[in-house]
Parts: sequence; C-alpha cells; structure tokens
Amino acid sequence: MARVSQEHLDARRRQILDGAAVCFARNGFHATSMQDVLKAVDLSAGAVYRYFSGKEELIAAIAAEVLETVRDTLEKSARENPPPTPEVLVPRALAQMRELRPATLETGEWLFPRLMIQVWTESTRSPALTAVLAEGYAMIREAWGGMARSYQDAGLLPEDADVDAMARAMIALVQGFAAQMALFGDIPPQALADGTRALMSTRRAADGA
Repeated sequence: MARVSQEHLDARRRQILDGAAVCFARNGFHATSMQDVLKAVDLSAGAVYRYFSGKEELIAAIAAEVLETVRDTLEKSARENPPPTPEVLVPRALAQMRELRPATLETGEWLFPRLMIQVWTESTRSPALTAVLAEGYAMIREAWGGMARSYQDAGLLPEDADVDAMARAMIALVQGFAAQMALFGDIPPQALADGTRALMSTRRAADGA
C-alpha cells in the first residue's frame, strides 16, 4: 500500500476543521451532529475519526488554532521597533484572525465571533475544553505581557505598570469587540482603532483623581 504523505494528511485535517467550523458557526455546536460534519466535508466516518474523536475535539482544535494565531501576531509585533501601540495592535490582531480559513459563511458573515461564543458556552460544561482554553489564554497573556514590556522598553509605558493586568485588559478588549461583532454585526477596522485610541488617551483629573 502506498504511503500517504504528510502533506496529504495535513490537507485532510484542514478540510475537516474548515467544514466543522462552518457547521458550528452556522447552526451552533449542539445543533450540529457529526453526521452534519461528515456531509459538509464529504468524507466517511472512518476518515474523519482518524483525526478527531468527536465534536468536542474538533472545537478544541479550532479554538487552539485561533489562539495560536493571536499569539504569533503579538510576538511578532513585540519585536518591532517602535512597537505598534494598542490602537494599531487590536485591529491587527483581529485582522489576522480574519485571515484564518474558512473566513466567512455563505452570507459573508465572519466566522470567528460566532465560533468564539460557541466555544465559551461549551467550555462551561466541558472540563477538557476549559483546559484547552486555560492553556491558550495563559499563552496569550504572556504574549500581551511581552507587548507591555516592549512598551516599557520604548518609554511608552511606566516602568511600574502592572503588565499582567494590562495583558488581561487588552484580551478583554479584543474579546469585547469580537462579541459585539457576533451579536450586532461587523465593526469597521477604523472604529476599532478610533475606539482604542480614545480609551488609551483618557486622563486622570489633575491631582485628585
């Protein structure tokens, strides 16, 4: 029997993940069966179960891929000189997630925000998925912390700033924008930049705030 190349295996895994992502985003995690996924990717049960044991493993793999994309974006940005400020970085991180495939449903709606809410909901009842997210968010916190330290090195952030607290706040900002997109429709990149810039430009009242 001819040996299957790694390139073929990777392409097949990609095909399954893409089809599952579309199914979950379109119909929701619990309303999607493995039969729906099999039909979407046009593969046999044996072909799919070779890679993934079921829906939970599929959605965990999708979530892990998104988190790794964000981490890579942040780590590359932290090496820039000067580092991009948050009003540049937040839209950039979301734009990199938008480049993941498949990017949109048939309606043109971006997949990621809807998938994000599916993952959050399922993690409340799945310890295994919660563990995947906890590991991924720890990775993202460290990457955002690296960004904060690069701001300190560039003189853009006070030396005594709590970089982990800033990392948590920036994660919340990205999640918040994504949640708005899932619930109310897409947000123009300029709105993300302008809103983040306005937030970062607020000042404490003189001597008494």
